[in-house]
Amino acid sequence: MDTATHFVMGFGLAGLAHLDPVVASTPGLAEAVMVGTVIGSQAPDLDGFTRVRGSASYIRNHRGASHSIPALAIWTAGVFVLVQAISPQAHWFHLLGWIFAAVCLHVFVDLFNAYGTKGLYPFRNEWIAWNVIFIFDPFIFALHVTGLMLWGAGADPGRVFLWVYLLLIPYYFWRWQVHKRTTEMVRRSIGKAGTYTVVPTLSWNQWTFVVKTDQHWYVGEVHGGEVSILDVFSIKPETELIATAKTDHKVQSFLSFTRYAHAEAKEQPFGYEVRWFDLRYRARFPGKSHYMFVAVVYLDKELNIRDSFVGWIHRGEEQLAKKLDPEKEIQIG
Repeated sequence: MDTATHFVMGFGLAGLAHLDPVVASTPGLAEAVMVGTVIGSQAPDLDGFTRVRGSASYIRNHRGASHSIPALAIWTAGVFVLVQAISPQAHWFHLLGWIFAAVCLHVFVDLFNAYGTKGLYPFRNEWIAWNVIFIFDPFIFALHVTGLMLWGAGADPGRVFLWVYLLLIPYYFWRWQVHKRTTEMVRRSIGKAGTYTVVPTLSWNQWTFVVKTDQHWYVGEVHGGEVSILDVFSIKPETELIATAKTDHKVQSFLSFTRYAHAEAKEQPFGYEVRWFDLRYRARFPGKSHYMFVAVVYLDKELNIRDSFVGWIHRGEEQLAKKLDPEKEIQIG
């Protein structure tokens, strides 16, 4: 989920913690739990600091080891030590438990969107993305904000957030069922054997999809029950040009993250351009569209890598042109 949703979930768990009689009756413990759950609800995303080493490092690491099973214990221990240093608590086991709940909830809800996590590492070294909830869900966010407003107005926080989370259980189940029905709808419409991935959007009534068959990629959307194919790409054997570009470390980071990358190569005045784009992230604007998450490599005519880029392109080709230099010194190694 997005940062704002994780933030309100941290406060939500702090409210729910008032159902714990020790938390509710011990002076200072509820406040310490709040600090712990709010920080704990953000802690796994501290992997964002890997961005200082470049976008490739961030893509390779974000929601990877930081969201794994060992990380649950590491983040919990780190936040617990920090909170105890700020406000020592005698009932440390209760504090530890609620911090652990916050860290686990963060990782758990991240499994439901398209980006996913490596939540079962080291038992499974693969990305898990259930594609049920958009990265920002207005209903989930609004429900938490409503709970916080009721808490601020004097309502019992434990009971308020018990109802919040009881309401979220059928909501998640409903979204799961809608995703399942939508996937079957796309499967009937395409009518080909392959891998079907249906991805949520901000709207409840609209989904996007990526279908991979033996020969093609199909990219489209489902809106109001209508299935539309927007792009079709042929899957071709890997050429020497693409294989050479794939050795770039930024491209390797990109490909380690996504199973939905399509590669295209074209000749340029300086040599060649090879571009991979993640088919899940198609942006459509009036009169044009483009894929926002890309890896691009420039090579000279002798297939030496000149420059490369991996990351998000929100404004199209103009933004990409500012990030790549076809005259850059040849990269060695």
